[in-house]
Formats: sequence, C-alpha cells, structure tokens
Amino acid sequence: MIEFNEQDSAAFNEVMEVMKRYSDFDTVDLNEETILSFPGLEINLARRKITSDGREISLTAKEYDIFCLLVANKNRVLTYDQIYEKVWGDFSSGGERETIGFHVRNLRKKLIDTDQAPAYQIESIRDVGYRFQYN
Repeated sequence: MIEFNEQDSAAFNEVMEVMKRYSDFDTVDLNEETILSFPGLEINLARRKITSDGREISLTAKEYDIFCLLVANKNRVLTYDQIYEKVWGDFSSGGERETIGFHVRNLRKKLIDTDQAPAYQIESIRDVGYRFQYN
C-alpha cells in the first residue's frame, strides 16, 4: 500500500486534475509483461523468470542473460566473443571461452527435465560458440 504525505497528495491531485482535462492522454498499462513463449518454455522478461514444462527454473544472472541472448537469436550461431560482449558488457580478450562454457553447462543441467527430453537445446558449435535450437 502506498501512503502519501500531505505534500505528495497535493501534487498527485494536481496531476490527476490535468489528466482529466486532457482526454487525449494515452494510458499506460503497467501490468503488461513481455513473455517469450515456445511450447513447453516461457521466459517472462519483466520478472526474469523461466518456466520449462510448467516448472520454474532458478538461474543465476549470467545464466539467465546467456539463455535470453541465445533464445533471442534462435537458430543463429553466436560466437564466444559475441556472447561475452553482450552478457558481460566488455570486450573479449579471447580467454572467456571457459567462463561461458561453465555457465552454459550449468544452464543445460538446470533446463533438462529427467522425465523427458526438451523440445529445445543449446547446441555447441565447436571452436565457435553456441546456438539455441528449438525442435
């Protein structure tokens, strides 16, 4: 619950009065959330939440960022340098391959459900990088 002090309340009321006078203001729906969705996989970007076959997957910040980057570039190979520069926000010095590989291995373990093979995978492209494949 939000509580206004007297000064805040007066300012809020002024804003609301202005908005009432100008009916051509566009309203913004703050509840709208962007969700990337594939059968069996949902990524809620606003909440940084991934659900695979109905179960929520808990990822670290880097795992989440790498996964979203790969999904956004579905079927495209991203090089180690591209992944590092986008996720870490720094230029690659060439030695980041092991770091990215570590995060991708952990990501794969968390995404795989032992009961069934997922309809998607993170494919390794030897000596180049990774690709998100959706079957």
